[in-house]
Amino acid sequence: MFKHSNWLHLRIPFSFFLMPVFLFALAFTPNLDLGRLLIVFVSLHLFLYPSSNGYNSYFDKDEESIGGLKNPPKVSLGLYYLSHVFLLIALLLGLLISWAFASMLLVYSLVSMAYSHPSIRIKKYPYASWIIAGLFQGYFTFAMAYAGLSDFGWEVFFMPHVLIPGMLTSIMLWGSYPLTQVYQHREDSRRGDHTLSLKLGINGTFLFSSIWFLIAGIAFAWFFLNRNQEWALWAFLAAMAPVMLYFNVWFWFVRKDPIKHASYSWAMWMNRVSALALNLFFIYYFLENTQVLQVFD
Repeated sequence: MFKHSNWLHLRIPFSFFLMPVFLFALAFTPNLDLGRLLIVFVSLHLFLYPSSNGYNSYFDKDEESIGGLKNPPKVSLGLYYLSHVFLLIALLLGLLISWAFASMLLVYSLVSMAYSHPSIRIKKYPYASWIIAGLFQGYFTFAMAYAGLSDFGWEVFFMPHVLIPGMLTSIMLWGSYPLTQVYQHREDSRRGDHTLSLKLGINGTFLFSSIWFLIAGIAFAWFFLNRNQEWALWAFLAAMAPVMLYFNVWFWFVRKDPIKHASYSWAMWMNRVSALALNLFFIYYFLENTQVLQVFD
């Protein structure tokens, strides 16, 4: 269970790419509590997400590059058990917050398991997997983090001030999600997983993502302007500028040679650029929206 290869499949550093959703939820959290913040962050990013990564890797048994691993080692039964140990720790940490928060962690995990488990394997359904992945990694995670940070229960999912920004994160993920599949067409085809990117084709994937990025930009602009936060809109646009520049340069190369440039390296750098830009923006937005720095003035 504790083999080095099993730990590699947990892909703990990959959690950095999912941090913007947590930071966005943090920006709306009233009565911030440092202890609660640390427990929620650790349960999500150091245990729940790695558990999901390891579990999915065990059933996918990828031989080619996957997110966070260019050359994934062969999986073993120990990885299956290790993923469950990480899930158990996540749930125990969740119980330190509340039963409701722990149950949300469990629901997220069960959906993630259904994504790759052969008896259900949501991954093989192109549009269902796209909708579910974006919804749970976006809106559901936003609401779950907000509930944990703010000591709310399941009623949080019906609060307008949670629903709207949570759905914004899903819209953005619906744009980026197909790009994470664009270099896996050969392996997905061999395994019978008809992913959305495989269905759209390489060029179609980029066109599809560009439409959703545009929708996300319009939606975020409306959100910030509706809150009279023009400063946030300009900061958001500044953060997205390098992301869109990279995306368009990548698309230009892909049109020249799809086989060569619809690759793992290009996709991972897209993840790095977007995660870094969005993490920095949402940290800034958290500091300004909560005015937390005024406490130290």
